[in-house]
Amino acid sequence: MSQANPLPPELPAQLAALSPTQLAWLSGYCWAQSQLGETVSVQTAFAAPEAAAPAAEPRRVTVLSASQTGNARRVAADLLVKLESAGINARLVAAADFKSKTLPEEDIVLLVTSTQGEGEPPEEAVPLYKLLFGKKAPDLSKLSFAVLGLGDSSYPKFCQAGKDFDAKLAELGATRLSALGECDLDFQTAANAWVETVAAKVAELCAQAAAPVSEGLKSASSAAPVAQVYTKEKPFTATLSVCQKITARNAEKDVQHIEIDLSGSGIRYQAGDSLGIWPLNAPDLVAEILALNNLNGSETVRLADGSETDIQTALTEHADITQNTPAFVQQYAALSGSEDLQRTVENAEALDTYLAVTPPVGVLSDFPHPLDAQTLFGLFRPQTPRLYSIASAQDEVGDEVHLTVGMVRYEHHGHTYTGAASGFVGSTLEEGGSVRVFVEPNPHFRLPENGDTPVIMIGAGTGIAPFRAFMQQREANGDVGKNWLVFGNQRFTDDFLYQAEWLQYRKNGLLTRADLAWSRQSKEKVYVQHKLAENAAEVWAWLQQGAHIYVCGDATRMARDVDNTLLDIIAEQGKLSRDDAEEYLNGLREDRRYQRDVY
Repeated sequence: MSQANPLPPELPAQLAALSPTQLAWLSGYCWAQSQLGETVSVQTAFAAPEAAAPAAEPRRVTVLSASQTGNARRVAADLLVKLESAGINARLVAAADFKSKTLPEEDIVLLVTSTQGEGEPPEEAVPLYKLLFGKKAPDLSKLSFAVLGLGDSSYPKFCQAGKDFDAKLAELGATRLSALGECDLDFQTAANAWVETVAAKVAELCAQAAAPVSEGLKSASSAAPVAQVYTKEKPFTATLSVCQKITARNAEKDVQHIEIDLSGSGIRYQAGDSLGIWPLNAPDLVAEILALNNLNGSETVRLADGSETDIQTALTEHADITQNTPAFVQQYAALSGSEDLQRTVENAEALDTYLAVTPPVGVLSDFPHPLDAQTLFGLFRPQTPRLYSIASAQDEVGDEVHLTVGMVRYEHHGHTYTGAASGFVGSTLEEGGSVRVFVEPNPHFRLPENGDTPVIMIGAGTGIAPFRAFMQQREANGDVGKNWLVFGNQRFTDDFLYQAEWLQYRKNGLLTRADLAWSRQSKEKVYVQHKLAENAAEVWAWLQQGAHIYVCGDATRMARDVDNTLLDIIAEQGKLSRDDAEEYLNGLREDRRYQRDVY
């Protein structure tokens, strides 16, 4: 039986003329009006402006993405899509493109932030963080906000950047729209829930102020990340072509130069990007964990997606069995009934210490208590890819990608173990073997567009990787800007990574100068920050010439020490107060003249 069409006959034709964007806005507008218990006709939506009732000033919504590895950026993009589908005028802005001092002028800010180092904000959000926590922190009483933090629960300061932003925004007078969201490495479910909650709250605020979305959508589409053929979720199966140790035979550090063949993938990357590697766990480690639980490996377990496989495959491919977490120890303490382990769990300081020196297999060995296959598998977090700074320029190496991988090795209960990814590509995997990879773009670690611009590259250990890519790219471009390398490691004879290449760059004039710091070469430990301080006047002169500064390496010590040394140089050479030096350095960050790739 047919039902009468409730719409006037002329409206279907009008609807057919609308674009998908206009239809999405109209749908969201009508939905918002229905939530207010009001009757709205579709004709009203199409009425001429002069016939419509004056609308309230539309709310302005900014989705701010502060990402280190791309996860926060993807969640922010998901939030934008959710808001747009409800007809909300929103824009997506990367923190690197956001002028921090304009924050008080914003209306609604939805911040999605990752965490790096010891609970610190990602690089692109440092200027915003310093503004909020500095002496010139603004009054934010006109701002409404919500924060989602992404982190890693294996670190003591889990989601600390998100917690800091959330607390400080409220302290400065902003109105919190929703409780702080916290996400672990397996973030998608928690992130989706936060997105739903926040989008609904913002839709409620915007319901009485529907506004055209065309302008907002233009800015959003220009900021939205471009989809790649191969991604974290759909990696490319590449081939390991070269694995070569580049530290001395007896060196304390074992660093491998890795070359991976991308032929047939069409993958493109830029100097400064990272390569994600999905590791397979070491067979010996999997076998030991199975033996500790009296399992033969054939027992069936159910994976997170509902499919089934055997426990040996599950531990090899799907579980992170190398990194310990508070949740792992807490759950195992309850399952094993160990009073000693329970006492450790109940003491936060003792638990942090225990986690720092004990891998998951160490917990199982220290407190034996065999578990069934499904319970054992459930203790571990899902496997995650590891990111490595790319050490090559595609204009130089074509369908290859090079990495500089420091081998992670540690001992526990008489056994030697390796890191998940470093052990996989640097030890377990043979040349010719398959490895699943994807490119993680890093738009906040890029060479200057003008090839005449001087650059200062500061790195320690494997932090030299992106600077090798930078030099290859500048040579391929024919750039004439000056290049200064400040590199540190333990010993000149053992640890001068890519020594022959740097010497050749120095000889042909591409590398203008190099200052090398060796921390174990003599009684006095010399680090990269010492070399900067020794050449303070020259650093300041390069800055006055427009130089860009890049830092790559350890976030907790090296990068922090370099940061403090640069502040000292700016204050001393520029005759500035410490506060003014902070503002100068922050200005370099916002102008993308001071970029860091730290971990």
